[in-house]
Amino acid sequence: MQRNTIGVLATGSYVPAWEMTNAELAPRFDVTPEWIERKTMISARRYAAADEAASDLALHAARNAIEQAGIGPDRLDYIVVATSTGDAPLPPVACLLQDALRARRAAAFDINIACSGFVYALAVARSLIAERPGGHALVVATDVWSRFTDPGDRGTSVLLADGAGAAVIGPVGAGGIVETELLTHGDQSDLLVVEAGGSRRPASHDTVDEVAHTLRMRGRAVTEFVTGQVPTTVKELLARAGVGPEEVSHFIPHQANGVLLTGLADQLGLVNAQTHLTVERYGNSGAASLPVTLDEAHRAGHLRSGDLVLLVGFGGGMSVGASLLAWNAEVSP
Repeated sequence: MQRNTIGVLATGSYVPAWEMTNAELAPRFDVTPEWIERKTMISARRYAAADEAASDLALHAARNAIEQAGIGPDRLDYIVVATSTGDAPLPPVACLLQDALRARRAAAFDINIACSGFVYALAVARSLIAERPGGHALVVATDVWSRFTDPGDRGTSVLLADGAGAAVIGPVGAGGIVETELLTHGDQSDLLVVEAGGSRRPASHDTVDEVAHTLRMRGRAVTEFVTGQVPTTVKELLARAGVGPEEVSHFIPHQANGVLLTGLADQLGLVNAQTHLTVERYGNSGAASLPVTLDEAHRAGHLRSGDLVLLVGFGGGMSVGASLLAWNAEVSP
């Protein structure tokens, strides 16, 4: 297996302090806290405070990653932010983050591919660094889905939450990002939508009255998409890398729904992999959920040199992104 020399140098994350438990949320939908946990494995989720937006969460996670990397913001060549819930249509979150970090020499931009965002951003940053040997990129995923959730919609309210995760990538002596697979299925883009707030349906009294600025999800169809498309994507990724599923040490997926993820790990044949879950405590924080979980696994010391780490994101678009990392000894918690 050929291993590249561009990899993760450090990780960081941030989840807001405000915790919404099942006991607080369940009465709204006339269900029990146990029902929510049985259906989702979620017992609590985190919401941004009134004065926190996507860029604020991103800044906390970014600083944690940069501090761990032991580099200054002036060493960053690129800042790539994945988000679907930016502070505003303009400016991009990445530009706000660049200014807050004082990373004056970094080119900064956002991408929006929903819950696959971190893997897509990682792939973009890797390509950019490959063209600038010795360079560094900050990859951040941040989402504040609590602001885009209909409080009367049980299917999304019990799942969605807020958070941010980050990684610094650059040259590593061994290991690194081995392979990446990105796939989009635009013909199924109606499975997850926020109908209003864009150029087709600008904000108006009618769109506000219709609660059309919140996420609508066709839950069963989304589950069918994930169970149908994710295994195919991962199979292609591992085949190109020359790796069998039994060789994967760690599985870190987008934290969509704990019940779904447990079944997905079995479906992928990852018999020797540890599946890392944070969904129980933090809920589904969109694109941020994967790097938040990666950071927790890293800082807990679970990822050892030489371990193969499989990252899988999936969600709106509809999209799937998978990346295989060979963890390296240069990355210390």
